[in-house]
Amino acid sequence: LPVPVLREDWMVEPVTRARQPLWIYGAGHVGRALTRVLAPLPDWEITWVDTGPERFPDAPPPGVRCLPAPDPAAAARLAPADAHHLVLTYSHALDLEVCHELLRRPAASIGLIGSATKWARFRKRLAELGHEPQGIERITCPIGDPAFGKHPQAIAIGVAAGYLQRQIGQLKALRA
Repeated sequence: LPVPVLREDWMVEPVTRARQPLWIYGAGHVGRALTRVLAPLPDWEITWVDTGPERFPDAPPPGVRCLPAPDPAAAARLAPADAHHLVLTYSHALDLEVCHELLRRPAASIGLIGSATKWARFRKRLAELGHEPQGIERITCPIGDPAFGKHPQAIAIGVAAGYLQRQIGQLKALRA
């Protein structure tokens, strides 16, 4: 986050906070819930990726950039290095491809929707693809707060709460 600085007798302070890039892979029920919950927050610049334009709603939330991409893993290469990523496509195979690609590059965070069983399979398969355990642990699975439940809106609220708590922690650290 930009912080005020004193430069040659001038106080320079940001008027608005920088927006964090957030890439959401998957326009299904959970992807739609996530974009509806996160888009109104001023901290996010959301890019929403799915395999075709027909997968997105006719009217996405304001400020959300829809990116139809036949190969979402290839689209992940377009994301800036400081982007946060949430992976929740309609296909475990696509999820794995996107996670594999994201582990090859810098990212602020990587979240994956899934159960403990899915996460165990993914850890094994990512290791077989050559990723080291410390790299694989960059992925948070499941996303959200499992105590909120598995309803798409509950997952979205849990993810948003986690991001907001992380931002509060960063602000407290800057002020300390």
